[in-house]
Amino acid sequence: MSTVSTFDFHVTSECSQECAYCWGPQGIPEVDTATAIAIIDRIAGGGASRIVFTGGDPLQRKDIGDLIEHAAGIGLEVAVSTTGDKLTRRFLDQHVSAIDLISLPLDGATEEVSRRTKLAGHFDAVVAALDLLEDFPSIDVKVATPVTRHNIEDLPNIVALLDERAARLPGRLFYNVFQAFPRSMDPKVPWPEMLVSDAEFAAIRKRIESRSHPYRINWLSHQTLDRLYVMVFPDGSLTVPSGSEFRNYGQFLEVDDIDALLRRSDFDAPKHRLHAEGWSRPS
Repeated sequence: MSTVSTFDFHVTSECSQECAYCWGPQGIPEVDTATAIAIIDRIAGGGASRIVFTGGDPLQRKDIGDLIEHAAGIGLEVAVSTTGDKLTRRFLDQHVSAIDLISLPLDGATEEVSRRTKLAGHFDAVVAALDLLEDFPSIDVKVATPVTRHNIEDLPNIVALLDERAARLPGRLFYNVFQAFPRSMDPKVPWPEMLVSDAEFAAIRKRIESRSHPYRINWLSHQTLDRLYVMVFPDGSLTVPSGSEFRNYGQFLEVDDIDALLRRSDFDAPKHRLHAEGWSRPS
C-alpha cells in the first residue's frame, strides 16, 4: 500500500447534517470495534502515514476515542473530520495527544449563509469548535468550504473570518476550498442549482489571492478532487471514487494486494501523494 499516503476511514454514516453535496456514505452499517482496529492495523502495516477518521461524523461513533488512540499508538498521523456539532472540551482533553488535525466544514461567514446548505445552528457550532481549539496548540486546524451557488459570493467573508481567527489559533491553520462536485449517494441532489462553473471557481480564487493570507489555502477544483481519495466505508469495504461513481472493490481486509488493485483502478497515485504532503507534520 505504499502508493497510498492517506486513507479516509468513514467509520459511520451517522451525521447531524444533511448536506446535499456530501460524498459520505449513507445508510451503511458499521463494522465492530475489533474489525475497525484490524482495518487500522492494515492501513499502518501497508505503509500509509496518515488516517482520516470521517463519516458521516466520526464523533457519532461510540468507540471513536478507542480507534483514534489505537491509530496514534501504532504510529499513524491522525486527522478527525467532524461537523463540529459534537466536539467538546472533554473529548479534546482525553485525546489531544493522539490527534494531529481537526477538520471542520464552514459553509458561510454567517448563520444566514450557512443555513442554505447546513442545518440551523451549524455556524455557531463551528465557531464554538474554533474557540475550543484555541486551547490546544498541538492540534492543527483545517477549515473546509464546499463552494456552491449558495455561498460563492460569501467566500471573501469566510476568508476574512479566518484571517482574524488565524492569529488566535496556536497551531497551524489550513483552508481547503472545494469546488462542489456532482458525486453523492443521494440521487435527488439538484446539481444544476448548486454547481459553480470552472470559470466562476477560477475567478473567486483570483479575487481571494489578490492579497496574502496568514495560512495556506488549498484550491481544489473538481478535476483535482477526482480520483484523489482511497476510502474505507463503514462496512469495511474499499472504495475509490471516480467521476460521479463510488467504485467498490470488496472488503478491505480481504483484498490480497491493495497496491496492485489500485494500479488497475482509476486512482491517481501521484496526485494523491502531492495532495497528502500539503499538511504533513514538519520533521
